[in-house]
Amino acid sequence: MHAEVQNLFIRIHMLYFAQQQDLTVRDIQPVLEERGYRVAEREVKQELEHLTQENFLTAHEDQFSITGTGIEELKEIQHVLGIMCSEVVEGAGKQMSGASS
Repeated sequence: MHAEVQNLFIRIHMLYFAQQQDLTVRDIQPVLEERGYRVAEREVKQELEHLTQENFLTAHEDQFSITGTGIEELKEIQHVLGIMCSEVVEGAGKQMSGASS
């Protein structure tokens, strides 16, 4: 996956996890790696800082928590991802089975 696309997916995952609990670089990096992202600590910190600059997260010491703006953004993302999954993921299966007919 191209780095820019991966970074967008990482940010979405971070917002999702931040809604459940505060994030730290040390805690979120292995979670992201378990999901197939190849990220260094520096990259994780950079993405957390990016989300903070966008006012989606707020930093206090080494922890990051989701803001009201971040919660609203995540809701919008989830809506769009639902549409995208039905078109891109589920639609791809339909196109493939239709193409073989």
